[in-house]
Amino acid sequence: MTKAQKTIGVLVPLALLLALVIWTFTWLIGYPPTVQAATTTPGEVNVTMQTVGTIGTGPHPEWVSYLIQQPDGSWTHSTVLQVPAHTKVHMTIQQYDTGSSLRNPLMNQVLGITDAANNGQPYGLWTDVIGHTFTIPELGISVPLPGIPDDSTNMCSVAPCAKSFDHNTVTFTFTTQGAGTYTWQCFVPCGVAYLAGFGGPMATLGYMNGILKVVA
Repeated sequence: MTKAQKTIGVLVPLALLLALVIWTFTWLIGYPPTVQAATTTPGEVNVTMQTVGTIGTGPHPEWVSYLIQQPDGSWTHSTVLQVPAHTKVHMTIQQYDTGSSLRNPLMNQVLGITDAANNGQPYGLWTDVIGHTFTIPELGISVPLPGIPDDSTNMCSVAPCAKSFDHNTVTFTFTTQGAGTYTWQCFVPCGVAYLAGFGGPMATLGYMNGILKVVA
């Protein structure tokens, strides 16, 4: 083996290692933070989220997005949520976006949860326009989030949105089982300018795609 071959044999693995380190570092920086649910009473937690038509900040200010409220009341632009196993999760989602007719009418059904209500009124099948959904396919959970009127004159443009802006408040409860990691996301194609509406924010963690971490 020549000296040049030996040098290449050393430099190539080093270059690959450096590329891996850079990729990992970039991935970690861009990975949304995990928000832990707020414990209320033993065996129960509260989670408050909001959906917005435009996040208004960051690298994709035009994108639709979810946010999660921290136990201290502050808002975090993240869709990574941690909840305990074998626990009742009381969800509140403030929906600030407009809606549209669903391409798949099955997505207007409330599945896998209890106590579903929109603005305090119980519902099990929503027939009006839907802004987004909160759906965890592996757990059989799906909740449609009704949109606000298209002609609203009091829409929020920069998140997090205050309750003074027009919105719908959807509440529901589900119970976690054993520990595991599950993907959740919106199933309303709201990725404007992307093929079939399912690209961009629909496929990006931190926007319309999220992770539910159930921990023991």
